[in-house]
Amino acid sequence: MPTLNPVERATALGGSLAAVPLRVVGGLAEPARHDLARNVRRAIGLTGDPPPPSMDPDHSYLAPDGMARVVHSDLPTMLVGGISALLLQTLHPLAMAGVAEHSNYQEDPLGRLRRTAEFVGTTTFGTVAEAEKAIAQVLRVHRRVKGIAPDGRAYSAGDPDLVTFIHVAEVSSFLESARRFGPRALSAAQCDAYYEEVAPVAVALGAEWVPRSVDEVESYFRRLRPELYAGPQARQARDWLRRGLAQRPEERAVYSLLLAAAVGVLPRWARRELGLSAPASLDLLIDTVAVIPLTRALAGAVRWMIAPQVAAPQVAIDSPPSTPTT
Repeated sequence: MPTLNPVERATALGGSLAAVPLRVVGGLAEPARHDLARNVRRAIGLTGDPPPPSMDPDHSYLAPDGMARVVHSDLPTMLVGGISALLLQTLHPLAMAGVAEHSNYQEDPLGRLRRTAEFVGTTTFGTVAEAEKAIAQVLRVHRRVKGIAPDGRAYSAGDPDLVTFIHVAEVSSFLESARRFGPRALSAAQCDAYYEEVAPVAVALGAEWVPRSVDEVESYFRRLRPELYAGPQARQARDWLRRGLAQRPEERAVYSLLLAAAVGVLPRWARRELGLSAPASLDLLIDTVAVIPLTRALAGAVRWMIAPQVAAPQVAIDSPPSTPTT
């Protein structure tokens, strides 16, 4: 063994001693952390502990070491991304008509949230058999969701174009939230890999085409933007989401922060269309000074409470991190 000088020995000893109270505190906090994790999951409609992920590449629906599991394993950024996705989805008049006329989201919001979370969790972390069963259930529900939107057009949840929009609104929101508030920087190549990995889920649900890269997602929204607007149903859903479900003052404060973070995840054109945008310079100042640092702090606290739940795969960062879009 190499001989350490007095300074090096003191440093090594100090590090060893410092680790002792950290291990003790961690051990004492573990029961409380388990209770907190259970409360966090219950608050968003999830009961029980999450099932263990499938780690066999031959039987897993999505790759165990892929980017989808990296993004989807972080609960706080998924919460922010989920709220953002709901806001973005309101802008498609046919998608919004389906939700308004075939969903009891206002009476049972946690039920809808739970079903969505379970579907994403199963297709991300489950086996092929488990994911295919979940997809088949969604397809059965989609066959019943059809009608006439307020603008006079017929809609069907099984419409391939509508499936593509719901998918892209969801996964782009998840990814942008992860880029802004996640525990690790994501390279441009990793963001493209994420879209490539999750595309088969949309195809299995009936989509005929799905964007599979950051550039394709951006081009898709540019093409679709003339068809997206905040009609009466969208504004009603927006207002309901702004009110939230929280009752206690501290819960309302947390939800307000999550909502502000979710609005920041939206593309700027979507914020303007929903009436949620301040002038660009003020938006940037609020995000930089308040929303982003506070949300990152909250996300860190939630990660501590729920860890260890699902260990995210370790991925190498082999290129500069991507810059969040606005």
